[in-house]
Amino acid sequence: MKKIVTIGGGTGSFMLLSGLKKYPLEIGAIVSMSDNGGSAGVLRDELGVLPPGDVRQCLVALSDASDDMRALMNYRFTEGGLSGHSFGNLFLSALEKTHKNFLEGIDTAMEILKVKGRVIPVTGQKAELRMELSDGTFIEGEDNIDHATFQKTGVKKLLFASTVKANPVAVDFIAKADVIVIGPGDIYGSILANLIIPEISRAIRLSHAPIIYNANLTNKKGQTEGFDVDDYVSAIENIVGKGRVNFVMYNTKKPSPRLLRKYEEQEGKNFLVEFHADKNPKRGYRLVQGDFLKEGETKQAKGDKLAASRSFIRHDSKKLAKSIMLVSELPEYESIISGIL
Repeated sequence: MKKIVTIGGGTGSFMLLSGLKKYPLEIGAIVSMSDNGGSAGVLRDELGVLPPGDVRQCLVALSDASDDMRALMNYRFTEGGLSGHSFGNLFLSALEKTHKNFLEGIDTAMEILKVKGRVIPVTGQKAELRMELSDGTFIEGEDNIDHATFQKTGVKKLLFASTVKANPVAVDFIAKADVIVIGPGDIYGSILANLIIPEISRAIRLSHAPIIYNANLTNKKGQTEGFDVDDYVSAIENIVGKGRVNFVMYNTKKPSPRLLRKYEEQEGKNFLVEFHADKNPKRGYRLVQGDFLKEGETKQAKGDKLAASRSFIRHDSKKLAKSIMLVSELPEYESIISGIL
């Protein structure tokens, strides 16, 4: 069975894993652990637990439990002192309290939810994300970074407030992977927040597995405006090594005019991620173009206090997973088939 490792967090990983779990794969989903906003941030501050939100989404995506159980994990309270919290976040926080640590609690959650594969927090330590800007100032915390405008100043470095060591299970899964899939997701909070942990980037550099990067559909105002595919690949390869990304999945389908107008009001004009063939004729990756777009507008969960900041233009999990499966097997076919007339 092919071993596939995904690296990301948030809704991007949820979407991707929801599609991949339908295939005969051994899945290891490595999840960022620097979230400090919304429900996760409150639980971190009040209970001293690690942020459960991104882990919860991955658990639900890979769960073979009943529809009722998956709906329960995503249920978000809308009233009283629990308003804004999801049941799943509270459940995982309770498991951390009743077990030796968060990682052991997640192992129990995987058994309860009948998870296909393994959800792997990238670290079992507190991970406070920091961004150093080119003018020497710092933005503290993933939530502040997520809502900041810093593109004109420029980013010097993304780092953690203190030393963060990788979860050994994550390193082991990368070493044994047949395919590594990165993204989609926020480039700073969901993707680079995993890669800047030294053991993770080192394991990726040493791995012989092909890397597939799922390019984002849209850019973010004040952070990645005007970014194209090469810009995102460069951000990743600056950490894991130049030429390390082998394939990039790039969506060519345009959203509906109504969605385009709505998104332009929120994110500005240059929000769609583009590919410029003439920009870098010596690029090391192969571009896989296709219609990976989910039809219609993604509805946000009732009671989600961060709904206004979440993307409503997203990938289609089935389309992307099917294409990833094809690309992952492409080298095997190319060694046999010389052409199709």
